[in-house]
Amino acid sequence: MEACCGPVTPRGNAQRGMNIGEAAARSGVSAKMIRHYESIGLIEAERRSNGYRTYGPQDVAVLRFIRHARDLAFPLEDVRKLLGLWRDRSRASGDVKKMALAHVEALEAKSAALAAMAESLRHLASHCSGDDRPECPILAELEGKDA
Repeated sequence: MEACCGPVTPRGNAQRGMNIGEAAARSGVSAKMIRHYESIGLIEAERRSNGYRTYGPQDVAVLRFIRHARDLAFPLEDVRKLLGLWRDRSRASGDVKKMALAHVEALEAKSAALAAMAESLRHLASHCSGDDRPECPILAELEGKDA
């Protein structure tokens, strides 16, 4: 089950010491997004005595997990749930699968909506003369008028 759902390790990071730039480079997540993820509680950085954030290998693993989930267009609230499942050794893989399949349905609905929009624009463009005349069915449609 770990192969499907990632390694599960405790939160502790005995080998902390990376600054935010190093963590960003190793994880593929920008420093700005790391700060954002920290502000919404997806990751928790420790602070050095000088106030700078410090990260360890487990933090980089969490950031990579978040990046991969976001690359698959999971909403942040789903990423939070997936992180919880990833960290939970007693999780049921069925819970992960259920979330993934629900997300597939949402992606397919978005894909269908985008395809319909593309077809609508293609239809409008086919009725536009594309010459020097000012009449344009595309602009008329956007305005809500018939050309």
